[in-house]
Amino acid sequence: MLVALHRLPAEFWYTLTRLGEMQLLLPIGMALIAWLAWSGERARAAGWLALLLAAVGITTASKIAFIGWGIGSARLNFTGFSGHAMHAAAVFPLLMGCVAASGPRWLRIGAVAFAFMLAALVALSRIVVGAHSPSEALLGFLLGALASGLALTLGRPPHSHLPRWLLATVVAALLLNSSALPTMETHGMVTRLALELSGRDKPYTRHMMLREEKLRRQKAQQLVAAPVVPVVHGAL
Repeated sequence: MLVALHRLPAEFWYTLTRLGEMQLLLPIGMALIAWLAWSGERARAAGWLALLLAAVGITTASKIAFIGWGIGSARLNFTGFSGHAMHAAAVFPLLMGCVAASGPRWLRIGAVAFAFMLAALVALSRIVVGAHSPSEALLGFLLGALASGLALTLGRPPHSHLPRWLLATVVAALLLNSSALPTMETHGMVTRLALELSGRDKPYTRHMMLREEKLRRQKAQQLVAAPVVPVVHGAL
């Protein structure tokens, strides 16, 4: 199945990957939380907000830590959580949970499951387009899924339907995002913030991390391969 997915045209993956952009999903998530509060579920809305902001904060902090201080994992090829994968897994299940809230149980479960599968495809697209390593995409997806999963365990959304204007806005944003909306340069903003906080002149990069790891391995191999000089006891 994965082989078949990789054979899909590049345009498909670039269109799909844009569905995970923060400029699209974060406003949708905030709109859902506002609707939840407006419906009288203020405590639940506060929980959703805290979980979503925590996921966003952890993702941003991981990127700042790597760019500014080189905190990552060369072994895992990890430089920070994938924001696209995180946002998709954090917001799509909440969106579909709200859309199907008034339906039967099988429809609610199916809608949320579909949302998680869509988010998984967004995570996969980040690998296919070369934006992230498998570990970054997977961990980003898991972080977002944890946030939305915990949010959904706080209880079902209200049985009332989403306002038509809100649903129409969400659908229009999803359809237009891949073509009409410009790409938001969030990486550039995070990089500038990381440099300001760390005091570095240049950002720490994946290339630097992997090069340093390669040099460490070469030195370790040289130490292992170094000849052992026998010590003769009693010799003057």
